[in-house]
Amino acid sequence: DYAHYVAEFNADDPETIRTLVPNAEAATWIAENVPLFDCPDKDFERIYYYRWWSFRKHLRDTPDGTVVTEFLAPVGHAGPYNTISCALGHHLAEGRWLRDQRPLDEYVRFWYRSGPNGGPAEHFHKFSSWAPAAIYDRYLVTGDLVGTVDLLDDMVADYRVWETERGRPDGLFWQFDVRDGMEESISGSRTAKQARPTINSYMAANARAIAAIARLAGREEVARQFDDKAAAIRTKMTAELWDEDAKSFKVQREDGTLSDAREAIGFVPFAFGLTEPHGLTTAERRHPQFRTHGTGTCEWDGAVWPFATSQTLMGLAHVLRGGPQEFVTRRDYFDELLKYAGSHRQYGKPYLGEYLDETTGEWLIQGPKAERSRFYNHSTFADLVISGLVGLVPRADDTVEEFKRINGCTGL
Repeated sequence: DYAHYVAEFNADDPETIRTLVPNAEAATWIAENVPLFDCPDKDFERIYYYRWWSFRKHLRDTPDGTVVTEFLAPVGHAGPYNTISCALGHHLAEGRWLRDQRPLDEYVRFWYRSGPNGGPAEHFHKFSSWAPAAIYDRYLVTGDLVGTVDLLDDMVADYRVWETERGRPDGLFWQFDVRDGMEESISGSRTAKQARPTINSYMAANARAIAAIARLAGREEVARQFDDKAAAIRTKMTAELWDEDAKSFKVQREDGTLSDAREAIGFVPFAFGLTEPHGLTTAERRHPQFRTHGTGTCEWDGAVWPFATSQTLMGLAHVLRGGPQEFVTRRDYFDELLKYAGSHRQYGKPYLGEYLDETTGEWLIQGPKAERSRFYNHSTFADLVISGLVGLVPRADDTVEEFKRINGCTGL
């Protein structure tokens, strides 16, 4: 019933780069692997299938197993097989809904075990990552207890490396904006060691996930240890990075002051359920440095990034599934998701790129970089439909939970 979408996408694509599942096999792959979705808005429905059709392009067979790429075209900052760790969390969130999980099993092992002496890939820490949190969230969908617990020691060891590389004496973590995948931001720096809401949210969520996986393995001492780490980061982050006047999480500079910019990264703690609600350009329009860093060099100074949009919608869904609050509604989520779906266009055809103009909706990467940017696999969409719009909430037991909020009350 949905094969006509695939035929349309195939007809518009010259397929200059062929990967594990070529266009000719896309319809079969989608039918065998993807949760089918139907809705009255056929443009929205088309984008749902376009995102799966595009995701499939990034599956690549390698001597180290199947991997998922961020770019189809080779890029200089990638590691072996054109892999980049920055989008790993998005890949696992999206791909966890596929019927055949073997490619993602191999992909996760690639990052944790394809490096020297069977350890992590050497470029794993080139970017911040919420890998353990994404692995646990994937477990909630797949129920793969054995495969998840098997990675526990790898995740514990890797977390300790992060503490050595990026930990501060006060318990927070620092990162360069470019290593967050958010280069040229208003608040960021390529050289200053600043505490950012991003990496601190990731590390708190990772610690919490490791604790949960340790309990699955019956290792209560490890679980308690990482519960404590998660709680400590959450408490410190709220104390140090929350700006009460601006009602936003912000970057803390090396001198201890907070940036004066409210940015999309202020929503990242909400995306991982690390906050209570206090209340999509990547920075607010009224800031004097809004859209001042030029165009075409990956600016996070205001333009709209699907990467940030999907994290923000993820955070909004967490807030809506939480306790009573008066700041946001289901309609807010629905409207932003529709707007996000509508951005998947170029010249009247479905398209996915890196970032777009906040006023015109035009994709900003042009010229020689345009082909690299096409099918940019650094965000989620299907997961936001399944777990957010439809409301299927993964759980740790054998229950499928459908979340609804009616008149401020939570109902199943």
